[in-house]
Amino acid sequence: MRWDSLFDDLAGQLDDELAVDDDAVRIEAERLRRGRLMLRERLVALCGDADAPGPLVVELVDGTTWRLRVRSIGKDWLQADSGTPGGREVVVPLDAIAAIAMTQTQIDWSLDDVAVREPRLLDRLTVSFLLRDLCRRRAAVIVRTRSGSWTGTVDRVGRDHLDLAVHEPGSPRRSRSIEQIRVIVLAEVVVVERAA
Repeated sequence: MRWDSLFDDLAGQLDDELAVDDDAVRIEAERLRRGRLMLRERLVALCGDADAPGPLVVELVDGTTWRLRVRSIGKDWLQADSGTPGGREVVVPLDAIAAIAMTQTQIDWSLDDVAVREPRLLDRLTVSFLLRDLCRRRAAVIVRTRSGSWTGTVDRVGRDHLDLAVHEPGSPRRSRSIEQIRVIVLAEVVVVERAA
């Protein structure tokens, strides 16, 4: 009888120690997972879900702050509705983000272990591909860089730059109305906003 109780006691101690080891392994695995998270992955967790917590307060490298409701995320960019009247559509290269002010709910959502999903075409599209689409559509845009802001129409998009035909806001792109063709390095682009 005493042997049974001794073995039961030893088995209980072993189970307790194994549970502590399992918890330590889970905690370490979660710490490693969070240490490998990229900003893009955290933004994906906040994007596209109707239940996702409100707009993000995004500080850009040019010192401006935008309230953005993220709609989609590509390889190196995000598309969002701006907090300006009329909620204009904007494209922000991820490299142009200096910081994001999040609520605790947004932090919790962005750190959740998001289910692994099949890669989508959108995940591979770069900002230059998106800008080429705006070029094809001849859409009037406001291109904001670290040093200034220009309104016009994108004429061409290269691998690392774009040509912007600068003209008066609201006017169509016509040869006589073009003030200049501005070649802008994509690394300097902070926001591309659809002009009203």
